[in-house]
Parts: sequence; structure tokens; C-alpha cells
Amino acid sequence: MKIKSATKILLLFFTCCSISAQGFSQAQWEVDWLREINPRFPDDNTWKSFSSSAKPIAIAVPFTMLAVSLISENKKGERNAFEMVGAIVIAAAVTEGLKLIVKRPRPYETYPEIYPDFPDYGNAYPSGHTSIAFATATSLTLTTKKWYLAIPAFAWATGVGYSRMYLGQHYASDVYVGAAVGAASAYAAHWLHKKILKKKKK
Repeated sequence: MKIKSATKILLLFFTCCSISAQGFSQAQWEVDWLREINPRFPDDNTWKSFSSSAKPIAIAVPFTMLAVSLISENKKGERNAFEMVGAIVIAAAVTEGLKLIVKRPRPYETYPEIYPDFPDYGNAYPSGHTSIAFATATSLTLTTKKWYLAIPAFAWATGVGYSRMYLGQHYASDVYVGAAVGAASAYAAHWLHKKILKKKKK
């Protein structure tokens, strides 16, 4: 894939995400579903733990991989750790870009019957926690190719996404697109890693 083609795909992705957010910002099914998931007092420690684990785990996994690889002098492991960092950085950048473009308010800012665990008045679309969780899970799967790591990684990332709705912070589409951004960012970092390795071999 050429750089121009990759740029076009990225621009198309931004456009589609922006249109979908604007079109579904007041979708009744999302509001109704969120009402069913979000309790009046969202204080379940399980879902709070899932939500709060997103950023620490996204940092800990690649740096643990890097530390182990440095100790064992595993060059491939080192490269994989940097690839994962790249995936998370891309996911965070794309997520923040979409938040600035779409500027979707949090559900409880529009619907007073939605109860947040705490007020966070940053833009909602897409979910940053979900984005970095899926970037981490997808990148871990692509770099290790081990199913016994992939299954718990994606189960954790899915739990993070659900927790963001339970805690009243996001609509379903915020979470879906966050997951898509995270996974796509991991694939983008994987593609870039392969391109860099090919250039070094020449």
C-alpha cells in the first residue's frame, strides 16, 4: 500500500466516523440501551476497575515486553514492544482528533437521567479508554500471535468498553468506534513496522 493510498483511507475513516457520530448523536436506541446499562449510582467496583485499568495496562504491557526483551537480548521482542507503543500513540492521536472534529457531549450532559461515576466534560466521541484498550489487545495479538494471550486481552478490552457505558461516560457508538480506531491503529503500526524492516533489509 502506498503512502497516498493510506492517507486517503485515513481521511475516509475520519469522514465516516464524523458522519456516523453526527447522524447518531441523538439515536434513541443508544439512549434507551444506555439507560438499561447505567444504574442510578454506578459504583460497581468491577466495572470501575476495568475502566481505570485501561491506561495503566496500555503503558505496562509494552514496557514490560521491552524490559524482558532487553534483559534476554531479544531484538524481535524489542521491536514488537516499540510497535505496540506506536499503535497506542496512533490510537490516542486519532481519538483526540475525532473528539475535536465531532465535539459530541457526554450522555449525561444531554440526558439528566444518565448518571456518571464522576463528571468528565471532555468530548465523548470516540471512547479514548476503549481505543487504547483495543490498540493494546490487537497489537499484542499481532506481535505475539498467541491465542492464549489474545483471548484474555480482547476480553479485557471488551470489558473496558462496556464499563464506559455502565459508568455513563459514553454511548454505544462511542465505544464501537473507539474499538475500531484502536484495532485499526494496531494494524497501521504493524504495517509500518513491516515497511521499516523491509527498507532496512535492502
